[in-house]
Amino acid sequence: MSPDSQASEALPSRRRRSPRGGRHRGEESFLLPPGSPAMVLAVPRHATAPNSIATDLARLVETEQTGQPVFLGYLDGNESHLATVLAGLRQQRDDEPAAVVVPMITGPDADTEAAIRKMVADAPVPAVAAGPLGPHPLIAEALHDRLAEAGLARADRVRMMTMVTGASGVIVVTPGDHEAVRQAEVTSVLLASRLAAPVFTASLSDHAALSAAGEQLRASGAQRLAISPHLIGPETTPDHIAAAAAAAGAEFAAPLGPHPALAQVAALRYVEALANALA
Repeated sequence: MSPDSQASEALPSRRRRSPRGGRHRGEESFLLPPGSPAMVLAVPRHATAPNSIATDLARLVETEQTGQPVFLGYLDGNESHLATVLAGLRQQRDDEPAAVVVPMITGPDADTEAAIRKMVADAPVPAVAAGPLGPHPLIAEALHDRLAEAGLARADRVRMMTMVTGASGVIVVTPGDHEAVRQAEVTSVLLASRLAAPVFTASLSDHAALSAAGEQLRASGAQRLAISPHLIGPETTPDHIAAAAAAAGAEFAAPLGPHPALAQVAALRYVEALANALA
């Protein structure tokens, strides 16, 4: 590829995909020009974790959003460690970073973000760190979908005609500290609007807060409670989610996983971070 073709566009172009069938018809996506800085998803835990969530989400970003390869860099373990992945990348243009690192987390996590910033600063090539995926309205959409799939919410009538008797109260649980809970409350408000039901927010590990939220919801008349995990999957284990549900006396939906809405938000965070770096 010639330098002229690589320099044809400094930033990813935004496009509207051609109408197609399926649940996410007509979404906007981002087409990266050849030679763009690499997109690296920074994944909590390690590459040998028993799930394919990170790989599946990366493939969704590639096929549905950017049209370019997405790299995975793990924060734990030796295999595909983020520092090693960054060291293996090349800077395509002198005026652009070699990579944009997008944390695969739905909200602020001080330890995760600090680890990513340190590896970005120590990388032998210039790189920039993007912000976490949330809060964003698309995450509320994804939470709604997971609740509907578990039979805990009425599905979106526009896209999914299934009629389901759902939970009458929802607790959005998020990993992280009080700041993560505060940020997740933005998504909870959006989810409550979609469900027309009360939605509380609590830390995944704060069982006292979960129990109190469950009691408040039942006191307000909610008969069936649901836990909605505000996380992608690698951040925790299924046992932790089940324990949170037990503390609240609630059923629970699956984590967000490789949802198309998350792929779209990941591409957006890449574009935002790159635009700020080039400003």
